Amino acid sequence: MPEIQKNTSISILHKVGNVTAEGFFNFGSISQLYYRSFISILRNSIFWKNTFVQMESIGIKSLPIVLTISVFTGMVFSLQLAKIFATFGLSSQLGQGLTLAFARELAPVLTGIVVAGRVGSSIAAEIGSMKVTEQIEALEALSTDPIDYLVAPRIVAGACMLPILVLFSDMIGIIGGFAVAIAYANIPLENFVDGVLTFVNFWDFMGGLVKSFFFGMIISGVATFKGLNTENGAVGVGKATTQAVVTATILIFILNCFLSLVLYQL
Repeated sequence: MPEIQKNTSISILHKVGNVTAEGFFNFGSISQLYYRSFISILRNSIFWKNTFVQMESIGIKSLPIVLTISVFTGMVFSLQLAKIFATFGLSSQLGQGLTLAFARELAPVLTGIVVAGRVGSSIAAEIGSMKVTEQIEALEALSTDPIDYLVAPRIVAGACMLPILVLFSDMIGIIGGFAVAIAYANIPLENFVDGVLTFVNFWDFMGGLVKSFFFGMIISGVATFKGLNTENGAVGVGKATTQAVVTATILIFILNCFLSLVLYQL
């Protein structure tokens, strides 16, 4: 019996050690990927045509779903709080609460998750397919650096387009909440606007945009990393796609916590 327990303990430690070592290895690899991408940008060896194509894919094509989710989230948020605020005579604070929630947290996080699901999976699948069909090696044989051609354009596009998507999310989400507050809870227009103008400042919105900049880098970087490390054919592509979305989503929530502490001095 003691021998069995000893073997079990060794097995658990072995698995923990493998997971830890793999985590550090992946962290080092993806850090190198970001570093090489930044060098590509500084040297202007990045393929800017691909960057603009990715901007369209990440930004314009993601806009409808971002707007849809944002407007209904704003409506539900306002729906839940409007009656409570009105009951306690705090109707003038609804505009402040809704705007702060969207500007600081809801817009950047929701947009990040939506883009991670839609774009992150697409990037991982596309590059993963190129990897298993040896198209990456073909690029290298043609003296084309995959970082310049595939990775850096997507990281730049993600970092640039996420803040723009968040701006639209802020706008449509607040408008949706504003409409429900007036129609459902009969909160006067003056009270709603007054709460926004009195308690919400520029940095509340700017902090959300800063968050989304880093979220865009995370989504694109993780997706390209998973795609470049795809193995085992079609099965590996599916696995890489799932891992890209899950990993990016988890990192968004973790980074959001620390960025909130720093940006808003909580």
